[in-house]
Amino acid sequence: MRRRSKPRPPSRCQIWALLGLALGLACSAPDELQPAVELPPLATAKVVVAGETFEVEVAADPMSRRRGLGGRTSIPRNGGMFFVLPRPQRFGMVMRDCPIPIDVAFVDAMGRVVAIHEMVPEPPRRSDETPFRYESRLPEYPSGEPIQFALETAGGRLADLDLRVGDRLHFPARALIEQSQKNERSVK
Repeated sequence: MRRRSKPRPPSRCQIWALLGLALGLACSAPDELQPAVELPPLATAKVVVAGETFEVEVAADPMSRRRGLGGRTSIPRNGGMFFVLPRPQRFGMVMRDCPIPIDVAFVDAMGRVVAIHEMVPEPPRRSDETPFRYESRLPEYPSGEPIQFALETAGGRLADLDLRVGDRLHFPARALIEQSQKNERSVK
């Protein structure tokens, strides 16, 4: 009967080569490798903020949440984006490719505002800057506690409305959560 020999562990050289390959792939610029595609418009929803109705785009899937309002040069007075998470979690926003100020209100599953930030534009990605370096230098605006929603509006709008932590927003929560959960399942 023949004995099987034990597989040899990889050498340090092999490990470093694999790490280098993985790092190179992780730091490549996927947006430069893939052609830009026109994305379909997002669904909208009405969100009532301090008595005013906002008609906002709904970001209820991972891709639209990542894209957010990036690249926009203006946001309508009562417009913006409403981020919907499939379940409550800590969350953070960055000003990725955002040339204009944006306000964000983080909202828990009950519609209560738990944090508000006035986000400022960051310098755009430099031509010699990798996507990883660009992302790494963007400051994060955290929710601070688990949330299920986030409302982004034009900069200064939430202060104009005197919105404060503890205030409630009104919107079709159940329908939006169900849509986000459905979108998560279809991605997997």
